[in-house]
Amino acid sequence: MSENINVYEGLFILDTVKYNRDPEAVSNQITEVIESLGGEVRVSRLWEERKLAYQIKGQTRGIYWLTYFHLNTEKYKDLNRLFQINGNILRFLILRIDPRLEEALVEHALAGPVRKEDAAEAAGFASGDDEIDAEDDE
Repeated sequence: MSENINVYEGLFILDTVKYNRDPEAVSNQITEVIESLGGEVRVSRLWEERKLAYQIKGQTRGIYWLTYFHLNTEKYKDLNRLFQINGNILRFLILRIDPRLEEALVEHALAGPVRKEDAAEAAGFASGDDEIDAEDDE
């Protein structure tokens, strides 16, 4: 990889109304913007839909879209501006990541988000079957 090319992670919150009308067109805009600036998209996928902590542009829910890509550092400012003026994107965050982490992060992104049930089980919480016996506490 050239020294002017960095690996980036982008997390986008998309407008649910516009996304639900035409999911492919809305999500493809992210890839199109990156590629129009000479970038290479490694992964671009739906992460999840969730309730927002606060309203953004009148929306209470958002589509979270995750993307990993390569881009020339000199094009970053243009990329940022194009995403700011895109009406389908409510918010976004782009981070430069260490190239040594790229493959692991791309694999994780391809695997998808962790289901809530799996996360609770991994954390040691019961699924409801294992109730605490009140008599044991006495």
